[in-house]
Amino acid sequence: MVFTEKCDVYSFGVVTMEAVMGNLTKLTYLDLSYNYGSAGSLSGHIPATIGMLEDLETLNLDGNNFTDYTDEKGFHAEIQVLSKVRHRCIVKLHVYCSHSKCKFLVYDLIERGILASNLQEEQLAKDLDWSKRAAIVKDVAQALFYLHHDLDVPIIHRDIKSSNILLDRDFKAYVSDFGMAKKLRHTCSSWSTIFAGTYGYIAPEPSSTMMFTEKCDVYSFGVVAMEVVMGKHPGDLLLPFFCRTEQRTMLKDILDQRITAPTSAEEKDIILLLLVTFACLQVCPKSRPTMQQVYQALTNRSCPAAIQKPLHEVKLQDLHDFCSTIKNI
Repeated sequence: MVFTEKCDVYSFGVVTMEAVMGNLTKLTYLDLSYNYGSAGSLSGHIPATIGMLEDLETLNLDGNNFTDYTDEKGFHAEIQVLSKVRHRCIVKLHVYCSHSKCKFLVYDLIERGILASNLQEEQLAKDLDWSKRAAIVKDVAQALFYLHHDLDVPIIHRDIKSSNILLDRDFKAYVSDFGMAKKLRHTCSSWSTIFAGTYGYIAPEPSSTMMFTEKCDVYSFGVVAMEVVMGKHPGDLLLPFFCRTEQRTMLKDILDQRITAPTSAEEKDIILLLLVTFACLQVCPKSRPTMQQVYQALTNRSCPAAIQKPLHEVKLQDLHDFCSTIKNI
């Protein structure tokens, strides 16, 4: 009964084959005790490391010691959700390891990292021109449309934010980190649970009702969309009295000034994007559109006639006045 490092090599070969074949597999601690190199943190729950599968593909390995019950629960929640979802705009979970010493989730490596960092760092932000930013928002909308409307049992993510969205080398966006996600039973339209989400992105209603619905994800999506357009978190623009205090603000004045001004075609996309965004940020959940309506509006690319004017003439108040029309676009 001789055990050498070659046993680890063999186990890693099995992991590689399973990952390439697309079979989600539960692994032992030994299976993943391989010499991966550290690559910083990409997830809100666990630090990330990277392993290269030679001549095949690159994977992202998330792992950490879990001693807290909440983290343990979040780890298994993420496995439960990601083992059942398959969508081009949602990170793909290949394999996982659950052990008392450590736990690992093995994803595709999404090369450009989190959206938040790409918006914060000057040079990275300049690489995100207006067409790329519009496409990123649409990718996130498509992922949430899938989670809310295309599954037998809808899933609420509950923590949509810029640090839970990853960009690949072609600037395609992927929704990640499902540690707080919940399934909606067919007999229930909301979840009553402990407070979840991230300050600055979470909808206003859970703080008083402790109820989470798909409309909470819609609100968080609106915050992310605004952040993509502004290049930073919208901050005070999310306040309920915004339409009174900032009604004269011109749309052009809130755009990210670090990148080239949009073309006339891009201006129309930006106006539509912000129209959709303000609809998502309505204080009343019932006034917000569904993610199906959001995605369809962004796909149809049709603005109400009342705000079909040059971007430099559009006030934020115009978007507030007509954001309810998204349901009819």
